[in-house]
Amino acid sequence: MLRKSVERNALAQFLANELQVARFRDYCPNGLQVEGRNEIKRIVSGVTACQALLDEAVRLEADAILVHHGYFWRGEDMRVVGQKFQRLKTLIENGISLFAYHLPLDSHPALGNNAQLAKLFGFEVCGRFGEDELGWLGKLSAGQVLNVAQLAAHISTQLGREALMIGQADQPVNIIAWCSGAAQNMLGAAIEAGASVFISGEISEPTVHLARESGVPYLACGHHASERYGVQALGQLIAQEFGIEHQFVDIDNPV
Repeated sequence: MLRKSVERNALAQFLANELQVARFRDYCPNGLQVEGRNEIKRIVSGVTACQALLDEAVRLEADAILVHHGYFWRGEDMRVVGQKFQRLKTLIENGISLFAYHLPLDSHPALGNNAQLAKLFGFEVCGRFGEDELGWLGKLSAGQVLNVAQLAAHISTQLGREALMIGQADQPVNIIAWCSGAAQNMLGAAIEAGASVFISGEISEPTVHLARESGVPYLACGHHASERYGVQALGQLIAQEFGIEHQFVDIDNPV
């Protein structure tokens, strides 16, 4: 029977098990990052734990926030001042817990950002590549034939954001590689894996040259835009599992 609330630590343990958090070497701590009240009845999810999301969670009287991009990143200033102070103050004063999952949420075979992109774009998954197998490989659905420009248009429609295309527009699409977020440095691994096109969120200056010189086009479809879906799927799972309220809040980000 579904419950109407869940204990904070019980939810943290459930998510640690579901996302296999312990197997990842990440750039930040995954799991409960800020401790709020013990009983959780309402959870708000979003891509990044920015101040706008925190303020909306306060307005919605949420007990917890679930995000892909949390706090305490490797190499960041450890002082609790300025932006960090204000964010932590908002959470602590309102008794709101913050749960954040980075690489584990990219990787999950069903709930993760890459799995959700495959579902959104209609790709048939056929493999994975790269460190921790974060990169995914797939094909167009049976009978579908597209060139790179048509694939870029399809992705732009599905995400509601125009994808930046680097490479030959009329090149046929065969094996597709993708990884959400800032995975432009995985283009080389995608090429080695046999991809005919690589999709990610961000793009860097060297990415352009590698795409042109390798003949493997690159599609940059937005960091935020490519990572809106895993956290929604995870929030929905929590709501189903524990019978609590879940609401996704999309704070616009053009990057």
